[in-house]
Amino acid sequence: MDVPELLPHPLAGGAFPSPVPPGTGWPDDPADSSTPVAETPGEVASLAAGAADLHTLDARISVCRACPRLVSWREEAAVTKRKSFADQPYWGRPVPGFGDESPEILVVGLAPAANGSNRTSRMFTGDRAGDWLYAALYRAGLAAIPTSTHVGDGQRLHRVRIMSAVRCAPPGNKPTTAERDACAPWMAAELRQVLPTVRVVVALGGYGWDAVLRLLRDAGVRISRPKPRFGHGARTAVETSDGRRIIVLGCFHPSQQNTFTGRLTEKMLDDLFAEARALCAPE
Repeated sequence: MDVPELLPHPLAGGAFPSPVPPGTGWPDDPADSSTPVAETPGEVASLAAGAADLHTLDARISVCRACPRLVSWREEAAVTKRKSFADQPYWGRPVPGFGDESPEILVVGLAPAANGSNRTSRMFTGDRAGDWLYAALYRAGLAAIPTSTHVGDGQRLHRVRIMSAVRCAPPGNKPTTAERDACAPWMAAELRQVLPTVRVVVALGGYGWDAVLRLLRDAGVRISRPKPRFGHGARTAVETSDGRRIIVLGCFHPSQQNTFTGRLTEKMLDDLFAEARALCAPE
């Protein structure tokens, strides 16, 4: 039996195999060896519904194995690695949400990147899309530092939480419909935990937009019909069951495809997060 290679964490020290087993000392790992593991979509739904708080939910998300294709892909990426990260351990597990536990602004993306969050264990961290997102959050006064490279770098978010519709890195950045649906209870449970304080949701890309509106509807939030169309700067107001208004803003995803071509610029991101902040101002 091959002994897994142990490599040092780039910032926090300690040596880890790839993927990283829970409870082995990885910084900010919410899980340990006793955390229950969802092996099927039914178990995802049960464990998500039974999570009493965000920490418990994050722990259960981080060890999920309900989608065989995604488990295989995320772990293969953790072993084969990108050449430039060959000297680092890869998280290789599902990625929990990151940020304020009582956020006013919720940012929702598609899924972790194979050599980004799948490596670092933090949402939108370790790739170009994350570089753009965190820099914009910092300029808006919502992040402690302008970069997010790895857990242990001192990054903290203020008034903001980031999560994704799918928690494992998918091949080609394209989860199947069945994988999306299997993962949805994790997102729904996280949304229930934070919804009381959320005033604005920033949906990154059409996938994030659709996922947000679908789950808000399932949570009993009133969505206008026909379904609002996605676009950068698209804006729609939704109403919770207790009459509270939440604004959903559309934002082009900060992928290289959009940022390299100029479809999304720094000014566009800055303007959008300035709008999000203004919408959170006391009325």
